Amino acid sequence: MTRFSANLGFLWTDRALPDAVRAAHAAGFDAVECHWPYDIATGDVAAALAETGLAMLGLNTRRGDVTAGENGLAALPGRADEARAAIDEALAYAAAIGAGAIHVMAGKAEGADAQAIFAANLHYACRQAAEGGQIILIEPLNPYDAPGYFLNTTTQAADIITEIDAPNLKLMFDCYHVGRSEGDVLARLRALWPIIGHIQFAAVPDRGPPDHGDLDYRMIFAEVAAQAWSKPLGAEYRSTGKTDDSLGWMAQLRG
Repeated sequence: MTRFSANLGFLWTDRALPDAVRAAHAAGFDAVECHWPYDIATGDVAAALAETGLAMLGLNTRRGDVTAGENGLAALPGRADEARAAIDEALAYAAAIGAGAIHVMAGKAEGADAQAIFAANLHYACRQAAEGGQIILIEPLNPYDAPGYFLNTTTQAADIITEIDAPNLKLMFDCYHVGRSEGDVLARLRALWPIIGHIQFAAVPDRGPPDHGDLDYRMIFAEVAAQAWSKPLGAEYRSTGKTDDSLGWMAQLRG
């Protein structure tokens, strides 16, 4: 049976993170994940996780100056100290709540200098994460939703993972982002399987619940199951109304 993780960066955003964890448990999710939990005390999140028995799979490094449009720091030349502080912060927060993965956000950049500093920061992240048995994720974001983002294709991500050559550096494979910009999601999933560390999903092209749109998630989830994937898949979609009213897909797609 397919298991699902609720991404609380998109779901139950009208509630404080600990209450969103409780809502995800009540709705039948098998795990949770989040984006930027740093304003919430780790003890409050850990208590909600312990109460519900859910695991927090992962979280993101800070984006930087959001008011200035920043969307990550790790590929920004001249910002290595800030990027590494964000990595350290994310690793410490994740350790405090038992989360096993940290998504290191690249940010808006381009060119050889950005490539070099991103690689250097990922080397740093992987070394630091190895001490606590955590994994580092990188995620290509499509250029429609995240124009100017440094990491924008799975091919680029795969090349970086090959270059870094660290066992705890993996690909965050988001079916929505791949579907929006690269086309054949199943083909990319099969090709990239050895380096995938987490899978997320939403409808294409509107990023709504996965029960409509261009992607047939019955087929995609069947492929994931055929590969003996046992970890929960991340529901990272936008609901036009209350999250609880958008969950009809779960019974349909559990398999």
